[in-house]
Amino acid sequence: MQTQVTALCLAGGLLLGASTVHAALPDSARLYKNPSCGCCETYARHLESSGIDVEVIDSQPMGQIKEAAGIPYGQGSCHTVMMDGYVIEGHVPVAALEMLFEQRPEIDGIGLAGMPQGTPGMPGEQLAPYEVYQFTDGQARPFMTL
Repeated sequence: MQTQVTALCLAGGLLLGASTVHAALPDSARLYKNPSCGCCETYARHLESSGIDVEVIDSQPMGQIKEAAGIPYGQGSCHTVMMDGYVIEGHVPVAALEMLFEQRPEIDGIGLAGMPQGTPGMPGEQLAPYEVYQFTDGQARPFMTL
C-alpha cells in the first residue's frame, strides 16, 4: 500500500513540475519573418503547440529588425521573435525558452544561429548539438547546449 501511495505522490509531483515549467512560458509572442519563408510559419506553429499565441508579421526589412533587436553580427537566423521583453532569434527549442523564462536573466535575448537541421521548424534529424547563445548589447556568449 505504501508503495502505491509513494508512486502516486511521485507521479503527481512530476505532473506539477511539468505544469510549473510550462507555466513559465509567456502567453504571447510576435514573430517577424520574410513573407516567403515557410519554416518560420512552422516555428510559429511549434510555439503555439506550447500554448503561446503567436502574431506573425511578414516584414521585408529583417536586417533593420535584427539590428534594432541587438542580434550580434553573424548570429542571425531567418526570423526574430519578441516575447515578454526578450528577443528570440531563430529556431530555438522550447527547452531553451523554458530555461530563459524560469531564470529571467538580465540579457537582451537568446538565439540559435542559422537554420540547423532538426530544430523546431526545420526538417531532418539533429546532427550536432544545438549551441544556443545569449546576447546583451550585441555581444554573444553561450547560454546552453541541447
